[in-house]
Amino acid sequence: MDRLRAIEIFIKSADLGSFYKAAAVLGITPQAVSKAVRQLEAELGLPLFRRSRRGSSLTEEGRTFLERTRGGVAALASAWEQTRQATASDQGLIRLTAPLSLCKNLMLPLIKSFQQAHPDVEFDLVAEDRYTDIVSAGIDVGFRSGFSPEGQLVVRELMRLQLIACASPDYLDQHGVPATRMDLVNHECIGSRRPNTGRVIPWEFNVDGIAEYEPVHVSFCTNDVGTELQAALAGMGIGMIDGIIAAPYLRSGELVPLFCSSISERYAIFLYHAHQPDMPRRVQRFIEHAALYIKQQADSFRFDEKQLSALHLGYVKAR
Repeated sequence: MDRLRAIEIFIKSADLGSFYKAAAVLGITPQAVSKAVRQLEAELGLPLFRRSRRGSSLTEEGRTFLERTRGGVAALASAWEQTRQATASDQGLIRLTAPLSLCKNLMLPLIKSFQQAHPDVEFDLVAEDRYTDIVSAGIDVGFRSGFSPEGQLVVRELMRLQLIACASPDYLDQHGVPATRMDLVNHECIGSRRPNTGRVIPWEFNVDGIAEYEPVHVSFCTNDVGTELQAALAGMGIGMIDGIIAAPYLRSGELVPLFCSSISERYAIFLYHAHQPDMPRRVQRFIEHAALYIKQQADSFRFDEKQLSALHLGYVKAR
């Protein structure tokens, strides 16, 4: 027996005072109404209605049962409808995950721009450099920098990511500007570690479309890209910083780009989510908004060779 359905039939019969009227309203037969009520009575072990030729009326136990069940069924119906409406409309919670390097300059402005158009949508952002299994973590949408996520996922590439060797003017004033990559052996270098393995990430350059790696000795290493950036700004050495976090400081002159003709763009920023045929509309809207927003903002975090060379020459001329 569908107990919830039987209780709904009982409440409607009690409210209307007639099995026949309840059947007409519910779109079922009077026999189906009578059967549902009798099944409830059998499970409860007591009569809910007094039956006669003139009709039926609630027993004392029936009135008590009605009072106890009416509120619960109404609350359940309300919860059902609210959840259905939230799924079909732009309200509710969206859970995200993204690496720390994307949070300040990309994720926060993205979320703000979406909430301006959809103020009833709330966000829970898990900032984590390690790769997150979004299915087991109950996360709606993930962002990742580097290589494409693997597994049974829907993945979109949003923009290419630049790795830019750069240093502060103070550091270059004291130690000089390296003319070639081989000169890096005579400089203090700042390194970062891969979040999943802890290994120092090799410096990568693009030479005629081929990735080349430079084995630099790092005098300072960290697993946090924000700390890596701050170390470069503080003049502790040359860092290989990604364009998302380096761009504002390159444009302001607080960092100077080096080796401008060999910037690596082998990595990218990806959006990914699980296959979900019944995905809530708010999540669908956010995915489309994120793809368009990041495409429009990509030039804010990227430079062509001419732009980087101009920034580099601006420092050289100012010396």
